[in-house]
Amino acid sequence: LISQSFLAQEAAEWARRHTGLMVNPSFEPDEFAPASLAPMKEEKKPPGADKGIFLVNMKEKNVQEVEEYEPYENRVVDHPTTNTETLLHLMKGSLGTGILAMPHAFSKSGYAVGAIGTVVIGVLCTYCIHVLMDSCYVLCKRRKVPSLTYTAAAEAALSEGPDWCKACAPYAAHIVNAFLLIYQIGTCCVYVVFVSENIQFVLTKQFGIDVAVTDVMLWILVPLVLINWVRDLKYLAPFSAIANAVTIVSFGIILYYIFRVTPTLEGKVPAGKIGDFPLFFGTVLFALEAIGVILPLENEMKTPKDFVGKFGVLNRAMISIIILYVGMGLFGYLQYGNAAAGSITLNLPSETEILASVVQCLLAFAIFITHGLACYVAIDILWGEYVGPRIHSSRRTLWEYVLRTLVVLLTFGIAAAVPELDLFISLFGALCLSALGLAFPAFIQSCTYWYYVSDSERIRMIIKNSIVVVFGTLGLVVGTWTSLEGIIVKFSGHGHGSVANTTEIFNQTVLAP
Repeated sequence: LISQSFLAQEAAEWARRHTGLMVNPSFEPDEFAPASLAPMKEEKKPPGADKGIFLVNMKEKNVQEVEEYEPYENRVVDHPTTNTETLLHLMKGSLGTGILAMPHAFSKSGYAVGAIGTVVIGVLCTYCIHVLMDSCYVLCKRRKVPSLTYTAAAEAALSEGPDWCKACAPYAAHIVNAFLLIYQIGTCCVYVVFVSENIQFVLTKQFGIDVAVTDVMLWILVPLVLINWVRDLKYLAPFSAIANAVTIVSFGIILYYIFRVTPTLEGKVPAGKIGDFPLFFGTVLFALEAIGVILPLENEMKTPKDFVGKFGVLNRAMISIIILYVGMGLFGYLQYGNAAAGSITLNLPSETEILASVVQCLLAFAIFITHGLACYVAIDILWGEYVGPRIHSSRRTLWEYVLRTLVVLLTFGIAAAVPELDLFISLFGALCLSALGLAFPAFIQSCTYWYYVSDSERIRMIIKNSIVVVFGTLGLVVGTWTSLEGIIVKFSGHGHGSVANTTEIFNQTVLAP
């Protein structure tokens, strides 16, 4: 249990935050000044009249400001990361179960459409990350704060947009938090299914033990709860380092199996069915996007200016990631064709080769450790933003453990109810990352620059961002619907009875000669 002195500090901090203007805690600067968070007035003022506003022209970024504030120079980071470390962290955050699902995604799109589509989606995601980073930087200059979280940036941007956006500003942080929470919990569900399927595959194929995936989930439930009881990530760091090394070795062995027999175009199609493309879209988004770690990584850099730019950390990382994903998806599909499973590890010959079983077990261990890291983000949002500030009793620690256990049980329950790896990946990729990675950054930029650009620039900005928002919204709606429809069909007798396979009907209607 926490000490009485700590409880007193917590109570004092809670009282301090609730005296005066109410703001999102994640938007609080180092020197808390509620007045600096008030929405900006709309009346026009001559240049220099308002020293608190930093004017930015979208084309002329080198304008001399009336009062200069440089967020990068005002950041205080205890252990800043170098460019190389940030690059590795970013790549590590994007390389996980998603890349192992790429061959299956290509089986839905075909090798030509898959390769081109992955590059296009990757470029679009990179562009939207640049848009988000630029907006956050401008908002930091205007608000005179060193850094902003994603939720704080959304709230600040809407407070400076049109009137109807200002009215929505108080709810922006909660909306972004909801999507982040759903995405993190969904990712944890994917991890539970991945670990369980790989262990079950080894037990069945290598040892001849007949066991169901849900049984394996029950076996790993208690270890999952225990690893998520670790409150400080530094205790998971050694295991995370081991998991990273294991992942690299495992990827190398997977590539060995892919190229052991030369991949061929025989029996493979350049373009898949139109109705299956949303599944490809959702899987690629889930695999490519690391939107949740972008701002934290940039905020911890020693030289944050190097994060963006033509040859910055972000572009170098995303180019490498796109090449790796196209390579894994393309050659994995050319090797296994339509038989490519939701994770390529399930295509390895574990029934005949011990090395394949070793890879599956190693990756199951690595993803098991990663579950604790992914769940940490969800718990941090729930406890830090909503539950923790409302609990002042001496049993705060106990309630935190209760929350951690409930989150793990939630991920376990969803995974046990729908143990389909490919559909899970596509569902949460389309549902959350279409919004977080595409639509929200474009919307945030529009609000950020609404009153700071000329009419012609505003029109161009609205048209450009509207296209991105519409594309992201379509991906969200169609991708989510297709994934949910696949789940319904999967668990309703494969399309027989009262539920019709709408994807197959759509394919036959559109592609019929």
